[in-house]
Amino acid sequence: MPQVKVGLIGFGTVGAGMVEVLINNRQLIEDRVGAEIVLKKIADLDIDSDRGVKIDTTFLTTDAMEIVNDPEIDIVVELMGGCDQAMEYILMAMEKGKHVVTANKALIAEYGKLLFEMAERYGVDIAFEASVAGGIPIIRVLKEGLAANQIKAVLAILNGTANYILTRMTGEGLSFDEALSIAKRLGYAEADPTLDIDGSDAAHKLTIVISLAFGFPFKYENVYKEGIDGVSPEDIRFAGEFGYCIKLLAIAREVDGDIEARVHPAFVPLDHILANVNEAYNAVYVEGDFTGPTLFYGLGAGRRPTGSAVVSDLIDIARNQVKGIARRVSPISFARPPAKELSLRPMDQIVTDYYFRFSAVDSPGVLSKISGILGANNISIASVIQKSRETHGSVPIVMLTHEAKESNVRKSLELIDKLGIVTEKTVLFRVEKKTGI
Repeated sequence: MPQVKVGLIGFGTVGAGMVEVLINNRQLIEDRVGAEIVLKKIADLDIDSDRGVKIDTTFLTTDAMEIVNDPEIDIVVELMGGCDQAMEYILMAMEKGKHVVTANKALIAEYGKLLFEMAERYGVDIAFEASVAGGIPIIRVLKEGLAANQIKAVLAILNGTANYILTRMTGEGLSFDEALSIAKRLGYAEADPTLDIDGSDAAHKLTIVISLAFGFPFKYENVYKEGIDGVSPEDIRFAGEFGYCIKLLAIAREVDGDIEARVHPAFVPLDHILANVNEAYNAVYVEGDFTGPTLFYGLGAGRRPTGSAVVSDLIDIARNQVKGIARRVSPISFARPPAKELSLRPMDQIVTDYYFRFSAVDSPGVLSKISGILGANNISIASVIQKSRETHGSVPIVMLTHEAKESNVRKSLELIDKLGIVTEKTVLFRVEKKTGI
């Protein structure tokens, strides 16, 4: 039986999951590929710690260049993380004619254009299924399963840590800090969870999704992002009264030839399927022009789901090796760029519904002053809730608007927050109800 030989750089959680899949499902993989995928060498700075999988210790090395320079290795798997060193190893491997598999979302999001160009130059494949949504095969869905469709919209929950925190806050009335503490204790959040809670992780993933959906390498720095650390139990309660929950959404949508690209907490209708994605699960809603709405749901992280995604890429490349072909599908799905490159819609030009929570003094005429400024900026109020006094001299006024432009909203809130009747900075959330199943 033919063999496809693999070298692994980075033997952490995902690397151990990849090895576990290769060992446990060896016969299944051979039957599906028609070849044996052989793990020849593993490089990691720590080769002594137990990863929970049985391997031949002679496979281990602390020198990744042994893998890069080995002429027998067909595929290099990069699971070390970071950008600079990982990029160096990947480019050297490509130059030597080796295919590459990576789970490195930051690397693909920030340097994908260069990596794809180098893969084309050297005639090799680069695969990155595990970089987005763990065990959910959304990369392959966009590259192949929905290849006949113009993608109209993507709404996704792409960060399990943030989703777990919001789930606990919603279900138990916890504060953000309380829910984060629990997430850390249970292993759902890292010791430093900044990239998860500030939206960076989801923005990296959305960058990759947009590149695949619309056919050109998108720039990570162009994705607008906000985190969840400003979400309060009070706003979660008000969301429920209006018939919504709060989720950290990654949104890409084509609007009049432009692309909206944003990550932020959003109000999601309770009857929307994404509202029922809880705990550490991910989900990706994709709307195609012919398929209509589709949804992909599952575990977005973890040793086994992400390890499975890495092995799926190995299988795909190994199948090509058996057939003597490469680069059957372009890394971003398009054999040539679309005739018209879509431009990014500036954030201040997006149009959506909004939620506001004002903290105002308890006196007559307050609501009319606020609504007057909103009306003067073409913002129409859909619903209002005014509660009794909760703090000395201050009451919350919460409202939902009809569709409004972000620039008008920002202008209005800047004026309102300067009023003497407003005691705290106004809280804003965008309401996502245009697309649903």
